[in-house]
Amino acid sequence: MDQLGETLMAMYGAMRGRFGDQQWWPSSARLPAGRRKLEICVGAILTQNTNWRNVEKALARLIDGGCMSVRRLDAMRAEELAELIRPAGYFNVKARRVKHFIAHVQQRYGGRIERLLRRPAGPLRAELLGINGIGRETADSMILYAAGRCTFVVDAYTRRALRRHGLIDASADYEAIKSLFESHVPARVSLYNDYHAQWVAVGKHYCRPTARCEGCPLAGFPHDPTAA
Repeated sequence: MDQLGETLMAMYGAMRGRFGDQQWWPSSARLPAGRRKLEICVGAILTQNTNWRNVEKALARLIDGGCMSVRRLDAMRAEELAELIRPAGYFNVKARRVKHFIAHVQQRYGGRIERLLRRPAGPLRAELLGINGIGRETADSMILYAAGRCTFVVDAYTRRALRRHGLIDASADYEAIKSLFESHVPARVSLYNDYHAQWVAVGKHYCRPTARCEGCPLAGFPHDPTAA
């Protein structure tokens, strides 16, 4: 492993030592395994531009209403779905995005989401990115957490922390950051799973828009808390 890889793994070890295994993706124990995969995919769409607590409320409303199935979501009017997912914010836009995804699963895979998720990571990513409303972070979340395939998920927390620690420059885009991890961190699903969750924990508690470095598990690594 090269020096950058050693640094990235040391940072992961420091975060995991503080926060423990994050056990992502959080999914409802009330659902059978197949529907938990659907819940992860729907949750990945709902979490766009909002916090997880609001997504949990929206998902709970869907589950409580008996709506967490491809068949039920496909039959539901967009307006009805929007009302159920209202806690997640941007509910009209997100309802349309969920409907696009569900229609794809229904039409291409007979409503069997496991058939979609069995595809190899590369073709699956390309297919997901072709669905209206699914961007790179959402697609990678579905691939890693629902399909159990090795792909690194990049979000705003990750980018901010890496920028402040001088591991990327301001021009680094999603694919460049994803490539950095996939080139220097061992390709293991369990590692990528928890590593992304550790960045989220650091971002929520310490590496916020205004940095709170005191007590951060990464405070011992060279950093500039003012970097954007």
